[in-house]
Amino acid sequence: MALIGRKAEREWLQQYFDSSESEFIVIYGRRRVGKTYLVKEFFGGDFFFYFTGVAKGSLSLHMERFAVALAEWCPVSKKAARQLPPKTWMDAFDLLKEAIKTADQSSRKVIFLDELPWMDTAKSGLMQALDYFWNSFASARKDVLLIACGSASSWVVRKLFNDTGGLHNRVTGKLQLRPFDLKECEDY
Repeated sequence: MALIGRKAEREWLQQYFDSSESEFIVIYGRRRVGKTYLVKEFFGGDFFFYFTGVAKGSLSLHMERFAVALAEWCPVSKKAARQLPPKTWMDAFDLLKEAIKTADQSSRKVIFLDELPWMDTAKSGLMQALDYFWNSFASARKDVLLIACGSASSWVVRKLFNDTGGLHNRVTGKLQLRPFDLKECEDY
């Protein structure tokens, strides 16, 4: 099924994809409004790395799944990723950083972290690791497009937009995806 409507949203995504700087954008909105669908359809599934949080998943489960996703999307062997899953989010983002460093340096690296709020389990260290990854590495490059997505709007606002720590004012673009308007419903 082709992407219907969402013209302004597609133009917004294109603007950040075409940027000559690294960008950290956030798409949020209620469940089932089409956030993931929009991103997947816009990019045609052509991501450098794609990872979805596991609802009510433990840190160890997230680390296992992150390693599998790295093996699927980046130049890391699946066997090695499963044998050595990261223990912490810092370790996980270090693995992602190494994959970026060894990749083709001429192409844009679209990193899609879907359902980011689900990854932020109690005492997981996710936010510190994301902060460190962005501030110490990705933001200094010109080729990273980091897309964070989440349905827990209050979490997104509190942890990403209103952060007073290392992620303060680091989000370069935000989009609250709303349900279709009447014209888009008719087109659908």
